[in-house]
Amino acid sequence: MASFSSLSLLFVCISLFLSYSFAEDATISYKFVVSYITASPLGVPQQVIAINGEFPGPVINVTTNNNVEVNVRNKLDEELLMTWAGVQQRRTSWQDGVLGTNCPIPPKWNWTYNFQVKDQIGSFFYFPSLNFQRASGGFGGIIINNRAVIPIPFDTPHDDIPIMIGDWYTSNHTALRRTLNGGKDLGMPNGVLINGKGPYRYNDSLVPDGIDYLTIDVHPGKTYRLRVSNVGISTSLNFRIQGHNLLLAETEGSYTVQQNYTSLDIHVGQTYSFLLTTDQNASTDYYIVASARFVNESVWRRVTGVGILRYSNSKGKASGPLPEAPQDQFDKTFSMNQARSIRWNVSASGARPNPQGSFRYGSINVTDVYVLKNKPPVTIDGKRRTTLNGISFVNPHTPIRLADQFKVKNVYKADFPTRPITGPPKMETKIINGTFRGFMEVIFQNNDTKMQSYHMDGYAFFVVGMDYGEWSETSRGTYNKWDGIARATTQVFPGAWTAVLVSLDNVGIWNIRAENLDTWYLGQETYVKVVNPEPTNKTELPIPENALFCGALSKRQKPQDTSSATSVTSTESKLLFPLLVMICAIVIMFQ
Repeated sequence: MASFSSLSLLFVCISLFLSYSFAEDATISYKFVVSYITASPLGVPQQVIAINGEFPGPVINVTTNNNVEVNVRNKLDEELLMTWAGVQQRRTSWQDGVLGTNCPIPPKWNWTYNFQVKDQIGSFFYFPSLNFQRASGGFGGIIINNRAVIPIPFDTPHDDIPIMIGDWYTSNHTALRRTLNGGKDLGMPNGVLINGKGPYRYNDSLVPDGIDYLTIDVHPGKTYRLRVSNVGISTSLNFRIQGHNLLLAETEGSYTVQQNYTSLDIHVGQTYSFLLTTDQNASTDYYIVASARFVNESVWRRVTGVGILRYSNSKGKASGPLPEAPQDQFDKTFSMNQARSIRWNVSASGARPNPQGSFRYGSINVTDVYVLKNKPPVTIDGKRRTTLNGISFVNPHTPIRLADQFKVKNVYKADFPTRPITGPPKMETKIINGTFRGFMEVIFQNNDTKMQSYHMDGYAFFVVGMDYGEWSETSRGTYNKWDGIARATTQVFPGAWTAVLVSLDNVGIWNIRAENLDTWYLGQETYVKVVNPEPTNKTELPIPENALFCGALSKRQKPQDTSSATSVTSTESKLLFPLLVMICAIVIMFQ
């Protein structure tokens, strides 16, 4: 008969085993083969970047706290990085997929990203971050669902439908890159795609015959969740569905105060969730429209994406004119007021049981203030460049995070100016030295003539104010300190400013960038360095086992050694499981 102590030991062993089994967050794995395909979304055959042969790529559909493994095989003829815009990469800036943190994946190589969607819910998208590649595709949706124990603040929709909208050129990204390198503007896009497809032929003179278009099939009397992302290059788009209201419910990981819109401006890099109720009479199909904003609409009529919403009991095809966009050519405040109307739902639970509004951002003291001012493109050393505070960012050959890890000197300077510099603009590698657990105020001042949007990796910031004119200290009196929306990408109107607040609690090197691809490509970005003065795995995980090396550290790279390695995060958990099994086996043997 087993002794009481041995039975107790067996009980402890089983308890540990069960607690590990239940506590371990699920791992969701994806394989991405990134390659070129030939497609004709606007009726012209062209080279497109596909994932697993799909354009757009597959949706990453996970749940709060899942571990996500994405093995990316690069079948392009140039280097590749994938970034997961809006996924905060808690403790894992190594996985962010931008040049400040990662060496690129060489052609014919593969690399496994491994990260946790820690304490996040919501709608996002991924895309290739190098070499203007997003202009040729390679993007797809990301859905992070609530855990079952956390209720969503609306009834469960009948279906969940990601929609990728964006301006599109019939020239591929390498040709567009050459145009920018040659000091020229890209000019007007050739069209707008909806989920990789061109416009429905609503007008015979504007839309050629034979173009494949998006059709969304729905049933009457149901509610659908539409997750709409602007994955384009540089065009703000107005999204609307003929005869239907769009009930805004969430944006980039934050539940919003629910309110109806007949249409909503979606700027480059932004994502919104709408609840669409199919409550119309289905006498015909209905137009889905994404049209360019803040342009000469008579000239840009061809740059309009059109799809079809088709009820299962529809009695005919959609016909006639498209539903009108906002008629605000002489009212520059309409779109800004619409943006201001988007508020945080302070009573709803997000990824955690406590209400979103329990984080009282408005009562936290600011530790760092940066006014990031842009200008129209300038010429620096004979090159056309874009700037923030007079600095046009130059990506180093050695990623900043790797340089810090291996103490490589003279890679960058952590002295990005808090205000615009005096004197001529410069091309430099300057970054912001953030304060760990500080609270940073960033004012984006857009002195360009074009709409811009700005994104920050690693965080959701609170959009607390926006207005026309120059920001000043007195502008803080207009800030929303209670229910400003928390998101990762904000619009900044031309001749205006947008202020955001961000809590610097995530250790790493985090990219701040213009989301407009041409502006970003020409140098309008920097990084925020957030370091825990007392390093611990609780705030940042170790460098991944499969880390790629380049630049000053290229000699560390072994040929083709990336095909089997995965990150430390997955390795540690995989080692722990067999260890527990072995301990249990030994205990049982001695009973």
